[in-house]
Amino acid sequence: MAFGDGSAPPPAWAVGPPLLSGGRADTHGEGATLDDLRAVLQEAEDGAGRAAQGRRRGDRPGRARDSRSRPVVPPDAEGDPRTRGEEPDPHDWARQIVLRQLTAAPRSRSQLEQVLRRKSCPEDVAATVLDRMEEVGLVDDEAYAGMLVRSQQAGRGLARRALRQELRRKGVDDDIASAALDDVDPHAEEERARQLVAKRMRSMHGLEPHVQTRRLAGMLARKGYDAEVAMRVVREAVHDAPEHRRD
Repeated sequence: MAFGDGSAPPPAWAVGPPLLSGGRADTHGEGATLDDLRAVLQEAEDGAGRAAQGRRRGDRPGRARDSRSRPVVPPDAEGDPRTRGEEPDPHDWARQIVLRQLTAAPRSRSQLEQVLRRKSCPEDVAATVLDRMEEVGLVDDEAYAGMLVRSQQAGRGLARRALRQELRRKGVDDDIASAALDDVDPHAEEERARQLVAKRMRSMHGLEPHVQTRRLAGMLARKGYDAEVAMRVVREAVHDAPEHRRD
């Protein structure tokens, strides 16, 4: 069975506080490291293990342990186990891949599925691991969608139409995307458009008003702004520009 590509592990920088109230993990804020994510998952697995302990007492001596009880691969041994002549447990190895991805950046479930598929992880193993990650809150498309909307709106100035396209590109379900976009304030969106236009106007001094209007409207259209909002904001900015005011 083939797993992993032997690539070097990504840096484990913060992606979220270890837990939200109620014991669920948050991988979309600041503060969680790879060890934090491992701890959350291990705590959940330990709870499941204790629940099954009574059933295991009746096992025959020497009987093989369930694969879920096998130790997690340490961070310094996360290359492809086949290079060390080992046959990896598929579920343990898939968990390592997912945890490494989450320490690099927040991910949607669809993105993680694609990563596991590229690493030749069987679909049933990927589904089992990701289902478990969702149960403990390490994979959460609703939280991911909210994070992406806020960051893309603040950082790139994207409006709802472009944000919807971005969420779809990341594999977020349309219903989840719609719920996240419902939180976008239309007034805040229009104000962000004004900020983008004001910034771009500083580099367009000396151009004819119709040229400025065309270029500014095109910029806002590419960022997903409604045509009515875009033209209102652009016309106001061009009309009020000092270079176009009549003495």
